[in-house]
Amino acid sequence: MNTRVRLLIVLVVAIAGTAAWLVHTGRIGPRPPPSNTVTLYGNVDIRQVELGFRVAGRLQAMQFEEGQSVSAGSLMAKLDPRSFEDELRADEADLAAQDATLKKLLAGSRPAEISRARASVEEAIAAQQNARKDLERSQRLLAEGAIPQANYDSALAASREADARFSSANESLRLFVQGNRAEDIAAGRANMELAQARLAAARTALDDARLIAPSDGVVISRVREPGAIVSPNDIVYVLSLTHSVWVRAYVSETQLGKVHPGMEVGVLSDAAPSRRLRGHVGFISPTAEFTPKSVETPELRTDLVYRLRIIVDDPDLGLRQGMPVTVQIDTAGA
Repeated sequence: MNTRVRLLIVLVVAIAGTAAWLVHTGRIGPRPPPSNTVTLYGNVDIRQVELGFRVAGRLQAMQFEEGQSVSAGSLMAKLDPRSFEDELRADEADLAAQDATLKKLLAGSRPAEISRARASVEEAIAAQQNARKDLERSQRLLAEGAIPQANYDSALAASREADARFSSANESLRLFVQGNRAEDIAAGRANMELAQARLAAARTALDDARLIAPSDGVVISRVREPGAIVSPNDIVYVLSLTHSVWVRAYVSETQLGKVHPGMEVGVLSDAAPSRRLRGHVGFISPTAEFTPKSVETPELRTDLVYRLRIIVDDPDLGLRQGMPVTVQIDTAGA
């Protein structure tokens, strides 16, 4: 009887212990309500830009040091502008010359030139009439035997020469009245357009001798110093842009359905855990990839995840390139 009581007691204790373990591990009993917050882990991604000149020249001045803040549109550096200004003046003079040539072609002949051509025609007509009269007299005298054949031949040659002079003078008058050919005018226009393009290129080169900040940022590196000869491939400054600041995070496949672009998020950093920065989901990669080693998540690293781009709406100077941050997404209203 005592043995049966002992066995019964052991059995009850075993059942009670198993039940307590199941309750403790959550396998039985009421389960806690599911959380509406998706917590992700990522790193700050701040874009950097390498600044340089589009033209070659001698570096004249550098306006900023490393660590200084730069506003968009600020003059950061400039080249010696003398060679660019000389080229600009030469192209301006060439354009003026081509413009004058085109106006001359469009205007055609001057009235004085046309009047002179008409006078030449009238002179040729008079000479032609006089030569014809001399030829007629020589012909009569030759028929009467009063002059030799040589005199008649000379009169005939003089008449033909007068006819040729008249034709030449008349053709010159026609050309003066008609003006320049259309092909010459087209060539003049093309030369002027070429001069305009060269002048525009010279002005662009002069503008490119000034290095302007593309946006707000902080100078990370000052690579060159005044006096150096730089080419279009040389880097002068490295600028870390203030906007936009992104967070590169990853979401697992099981949580992918809870997150969509446009959702508001909170961004927390270890440096200032009490400051919650606002942001929103800007991009979700359409393809899956293996979890990178830099992501600290409780899931296995072999799980497939999807890359997210979190845009921080109100970034501050506490966010640095590569800084690990925590992203919290409230999915209650999704």
